[in-house]
Amino acid sequence: MSSESPTSSSHRKSVLVTGATGYIGSRLIPRLLPQHDVRCLVRDADRLDPAVRDHVRTVTGDVLHTASLRESLEGIDVAYYLIHGLGQGSDFEKIDRKAAEGFAKVAREANVSRIIYLGGLGDENDPGLSPHLKSRQEVGRIFRESGVPTIELRASIVIGPGSLSYEMIRALTHRLPVMICPSWLATPTQPIATEDALIYLMEALEVESQESDVIEIGSDDVVTYGDLIKMYAREKDLKRVLITVPLLTPYLSSLWLGLVTPNSAEVGRHLIEGLRNPTVVRNGRSRDVFAHRPMSTADAIRQAVEIEP
Repeated sequence: MSSESPTSSSHRKSVLVTGATGYIGSRLIPRLLPQHDVRCLVRDADRLDPAVRDHVRTVTGDVLHTASLRESLEGIDVAYYLIHGLGQGSDFEKIDRKAAEGFAKVAREANVSRIIYLGGLGDENDPGLSPHLKSRQEVGRIFRESGVPTIELRASIVIGPGSLSYEMIRALTHRLPVMICPSWLATPTQPIATEDALIYLMEALEVESQESDVIEIGSDDVVTYGDLIKMYAREKDLKRVLITVPLLTPYLSSLWLGLVTPNSAEVGRHLIEGLRNPTVVRNGRSRDVFAHRPMSTADAIRQAVEIEP
């Protein structure tokens, strides 16, 4: 993918946003609206932010339904795929695969010029990669092999109020002055601020190359999940003690997590299975393709704390 003038092809496009009521999608739409014509595929139009509802075209449907996919993708230049089936129970991998295959097929038939997909970091050659991360990367592979040029942005924890992972860190820090912690809190990761993730998603719209690419994004610093809890505690002026034990399985960890955080045990279990895998940036493609440089993890947490409701 060319690194020259990543935003020089800027002009008004017809853009589809899936996951429009989700954490990232709902924050992306207001940024797109001044420059592009936005269409949203949603299950429930009433869940769209009232501030944007009258400024977008809404298609009520589901990525698993071919008819609503055809309606939503007709005439679209670029499609954002910002959904995954993590909360769909034990069959989420099958659901993700079926949804991605159907979306890719209809996008190709509709002559969509680009799919932009927000996936997950993790070493795809790691035999111990969690089902959650494997599924996220399988979806990216389906899109890249579909014949529709695809930019797959891979990220780890997104730092911002409302992000599932950030809210987990926030809840743990507030509710447990002394934490008996599973070993996954020592897993290395490269988080990214919500603001930075949104900027990358916007820049991906204008990249000139017509080839598919996998681009890993994150702050420049590698930290652990335990570090994130300590950094958050410092910003909130809280004293916290972390005691790590090696014996908690992902299942027991999810039950433990369910006692102290707002996440369900099922979603928590899948998240924790992913937290055992290092999620770090392994290539420098983002610096070649994008002009943007992300803020540090410390700045991301500081910014998130400042805007917490």
